[in-house]
Amino acid sequence: MIDKERLIGQFITLTRFDCESFSETEIADYLSLELKKLGLIVSEDKVLPGEKCSGNIFAYLPATPGFEDRESILLSSHMDTVKPGIAKKAVRHPDGRITSDGTTVLGADDAAGLAEILEVLKVIKEDKPAHGRIEVVFFAAEEPYGRGSAAFDPSVLKAGYGYVLDLTGKVGTAAICAPTIIDIEIKIKGKSAHAGFAPEDGINALSIAAKALSETECGRIGDATVNFGLINGGIAKNIVPGEIVVGGEIRSTDDAHAEKLAREIEKRFNDEAEKAGGSAEITIEKKIKAYNIDKNEKVVKHFLSAAKEAGLQAELVTTYGGSDANNINTWNIPTIVLASAMMNVHTTSEYTEEDEMVKAAELVLSLIK
Repeated sequence: MIDKERLIGQFITLTRFDCESFSETEIADYLSLELKKLGLIVSEDKVLPGEKCSGNIFAYLPATPGFEDRESILLSSHMDTVKPGIAKKAVRHPDGRITSDGTTVLGADDAAGLAEILEVLKVIKEDKPAHGRIEVVFFAAEEPYGRGSAAFDPSVLKAGYGYVLDLTGKVGTAAICAPTIIDIEIKIKGKSAHAGFAPEDGINALSIAAKALSETECGRIGDATVNFGLINGGIAKNIVPGEIVVGGEIRSTDDAHAEKLAREIEKRFNDEAEKAGGSAEITIEKKIKAYNIDKNEKVVKHFLSAAKEAGLQAELVTTYGGSDANNINTWNIPTIVLASAMMNVHTTSEYTEEDEMVKAAELVLSLIK
């Protein structure tokens, strides 16, 4: 059975590592050693640049003899945290909450998932329940749009389906649908001129951007969201701005719809720039691709059964956040994201709850049995 104090102790140990994105070497070394101690066969790739950046960790536990025909399962969490994540200090509270000291994130995103998977592997080593092949991948650099998983070689995987522990919310919640995320950067080039003496000689890049933006529907658009949140440019109040850069993003649970919206925005900015005698340099980059898992797929049915066995009220949701599951699903391994007992993520008020972490670990154990 799940050992609560051991689980929480493991979690607190993991939060002590300084592992902001692309700086995961120390926590990766620790995790590799822990996995080897538990009898897993462990390897690490070297697909990301940077002296302090680890590779992704892949490990597997062979099936119990006689259970080799049971379908393999994939479990995953990521090793990196967002900023501010240096010198984290976990604080246990009498009510069962664990927070940081308020100066950094806690790192429950995603140390909670890491700790829960490790605890389940320890239970398996101790209790020796029969199981099929268990595959574990701890990804680096998940926070910047799944960079680590995007570079991972999936040919080593044999799993028929998978679960990523990386969702906020009540344990028992699973995201079966997540969006395509498209990043847009638009550089409008006009012509600088003195706004007082010769404004007619200039081409106002800001006006071009404003016209294009005014014709662009932002906010929620059906299954999509569109937002422009960055603008930079200009050199003085009395100079016609010759260059403006605007940045935005599109999210949609329908990949084709996201691409259509991106093409429409590209055309709109190009048209407005051309009308004014300027130009537009537009960079459109798809960060991750949407997935939508049918409720009748095995990965969902197995989750629902395991949640019931663990005494949890299961809830299937759509999320507008991305995760490594987006990339895993492109490898034809149906994968959903499970709540791992992390709240207020990406803020210094992030927290977890000890009893919720135990529930998450119990759910993972039920998934494996």
